[in-house]
Amino acid sequence: MSGSILKWCLAGMLAFSAAACVTINVYFPEAAAEQAADRFIQDVIGAESGVDQAFDPAMSGSHSGLLASLVDFVIPSAHAQQANIDIQSPQINEIRQRMRARHQSELAGWFDRGAIGLDTDGLVQVLDRSAVGLSERRKLEQVVREENNDRNAVYREIAVANGQPDWESQIRETFARRWVANAPSGWFYQDASGNWLQK
Repeated sequence: MSGSILKWCLAGMLAFSAAACVTINVYFPEAAAEQAADRFIQDVIGAESGVDQAFDPAMSGSHSGLLASLVDFVIPSAHAQQANIDIQSPQINEIRQRMRARHQSELAGWFDRGAIGLDTDGLVQVLDRSAVGLSERRKLEQVVREENNDRNAVYREIAVANGQPDWESQIRETFARRWVANAPSGWFYQDASGNWLQK
C-alpha cells in the first residue's frame, strides 16, 4: 500500500516538474528583448539619436510589462529563463546593413520632413506624399515597401535565431515600442488608438 502511495507521489512530482519546465521555457524575456531592440535600432538609425527610456507611445506602457512582472513574482527570478536575445545571425546582420544604408540615404530625411511615420506594428507608413518632390514619390513608396519587408523579416529572423519562432509577435510589439522610444524628436508615430502624433 505504501509503495503504491509512493509511486503516485513520485508521478505527481514529475508531472509538476514537467509543467514548471514548460512554463519556464515559454517565458518571453521582455527586458532582454528591449535591450536587444535598442541595440539593433541604434545601430540602424545612429546612436546619436539617443533613447528616451521614459517615453512610451502607449502612455503607460503595454500590459506585457505588467504580465512579465507578474510572471517574475509567480516564478522566482532564479528559476525563470534569463535569456539574452541574439541579434547577430548572418541573416539578421545582412538585413541590418540594408536597413542602415536605406535609413542614411532616404528614410532619415523623410522622417524629418514628416513624409513617413512609425506605426504600431513596428513598420513605416507613408503619411504625407506632398512632403517630397513629385520625382521622389514613386521612390518613396518603393523604399517604404522594401523597409517594411526587411522589418518583417528581421522580427521573424530574431525569433528563429533564438529558437522560439512563436516569439515573433512579441518581438514585433517590443520593436514597435522601441522604434518610437529611440526616434528623435519631431518624428511621427502612431498611438494605440491609431492617431498620428509628433514626438
